[in-house]
Amino acid sequence: MTDTYAPPQDPLVVLHHDHQVVLVDKPAGLLSVPGKGEHLSDCLIRRVQNVFPTALLVHRLDRDTSGVMIFALTPHAQRHLGLQFEKRQTRKTYVARVSGQVQDAKGTVDLPLCVDWPNRPRQMVDHENGRAAVTDWRRLKRGETETRMRLMPKTGRSHQLRVHMLAIGHPILGDPFYATGAALDHPRMMLHSESLMFRHPDGGLPTKIAAKPPF
Repeated sequence: MTDTYAPPQDPLVVLHHDHQVVLVDKPAGLLSVPGKGEHLSDCLIRRVQNVFPTALLVHRLDRDTSGVMIFALTPHAQRHLGLQFEKRQTRKTYVARVSGQVQDAKGTVDLPLCVDWPNRPRQMVDHENGRAAVTDWRRLKRGETETRMRLMPKTGRSHQLRVHMLAIGHPILGDPFYATGAALDHPRMMLHSESLMFRHPDGGLPTKIAAKPPF
């Protein structure tokens, strides 16, 4: 993909912050962390650090995905949250608009993924070399040419939701890597991190933060 990087300049949207964590609503089109080269230096973590100087990375969202993203404000919180993501103790939900009419009301995609080396950063299904990847999904609304879905990943592989939707024949609308034809002709990728549930680093209380999809 050779498009120029022109991230949106919307003001930072803080969903929640306290002495240990800050959660923000990431806009589509903005990198989570800096890319290689000065032209890819504008990113969410730097914008967050402009307001919260001690902010530390915990996880990432793809550039073209919007929605809830958490940052730690202390090394303790970073370790605590990092273990939760590693042990799959967080619960994430996404909303997506996908191409075509999804017939079933709900389902699970269980397909292992690995990087498609000649075409990286694209990923692909690979039953021999891939790492386990599981996504539960539920149909929310079906239209004539597209379906609104709620996606609940059980693992956190790169591009997991995008490849899993492609694998069942319903690529995410506007996906620059995996959509083609009319499905690609959208102003942004229609994938949004709707909510994140985690245990708070100070005391372990289950905490859920959500952000409404902008589409």
